[in-house]
Amino acid sequence: MPRNYSDFFPSAPKPNPQDQQVTPLQALGWQPFFTQQTSADALEQTPPVRVVEVHRNALHLIGDGIDATIPPRIEATVGDWVLLDRDQPAASLVLERKSLLKRRAPGSDRQIQLIAANIETAFVVSSCNPDFNIARLERYIALAFEAEITPVIVLTKSDLADVPEAYLDQARAISDLVPVITLDARGTEPREKLAAWCKPGQTVAFLGSSGVGKSTLTNALAGTEEIATQAIREDDAKGRHTTTRRQLHRVPGGCLVLDTPGMRELQLTDVASGIDDLFADLNALATTCRFKDCKHESEPGCAVQAAIDEGDLDPSRLTRWRKLKAEEAFNSASLAERRSKDKAFGKMVRGIMKEKKQSKWSSD
Repeated sequence: MPRNYSDFFPSAPKPNPQDQQVTPLQALGWQPFFTQQTSADALEQTPPVRVVEVHRNALHLIGDGIDATIPPRIEATVGDWVLLDRDQPAASLVLERKSLLKRRAPGSDRQIQLIAANIETAFVVSSCNPDFNIARLERYIALAFEAEITPVIVLTKSDLADVPEAYLDQARAISDLVPVITLDARGTEPREKLAAWCKPGQTVAFLGSSGVGKSTLTNALAGTEEIATQAIREDDAKGRHTTTRRQLHRVPGGCLVLDTPGMRELQLTDVASGIDDLFADLNALATTCRFKDCKHESEPGCAVQAAIDEGDLDPSRLTRWRKLKAEEAFNSASLAERRSKDKAFGKMVRGIMKEKKQSKWSSD
């Protein structure tokens, strides 16, 4: 029996919110943003499904009464919505995303690696131990800001720290726009303290290095122990890779949770706006410098250096700001160059093929 998708469209009468029930697709994160990209007829012929896992040779898709795999698509990532073409699965359409997390892929080939799509909240997780790293947290938050995803810092293992307040103060100093939550990942606190962001139909992601408790937090929200976890190394508090691929988990009666492998390297690219949002205080100070091209080093009338001299700005924050801006500019330029070369190469190949065809026609 064909499904009726007319209720997803703005023209349909809106039911009383008290009587409204979450449909199977809405429970998977389907929203009007995606409805507006298609039509009722298209939804009948190619039903919407969500990518919950990306394997080397297949995409795992879930929808309303659908659990399927299709050949991998280069442009698809975990969290994407796809209009499933049952006759030609490889021709299934990937819908425009509300948000996208991406990074420069490790290595020297100047590629973009997609992390996840259509995420509402990014829980940036760190432990209160020697692995705590402000610069790493800032990278994840800049990534979230750029994608217009709500970032929340989650500090785990505070019960094991001698002075947990020190970690809390450092995390709060990153940005006034980012809430900071401390909790015990193994108990009921994750459900209680993260409930405001984990509502039905919402998609959240746990980001952070290995061993900070991302899989433990996912298990806590799901109320299961299905995801394997490992203890950190005792000598340096570094984590071991337990999660090996990005996967969306459906939490009964709640949100969808993305558990991600720890990323040893998070190279930023195309996140200039995210960095500006993260360091809004420095950008505001820079606008009051005497010279517009002030490098904030030894120039007269530098408001940034004045703030450092007065103790209002930590000089290490300025150092991290410079490093992120330089890295982002370099990576973005490198990737733009790669795209330009790929485009030129494709044009050259098409030209050669065209000449061969013309030559063949002439000889015939």
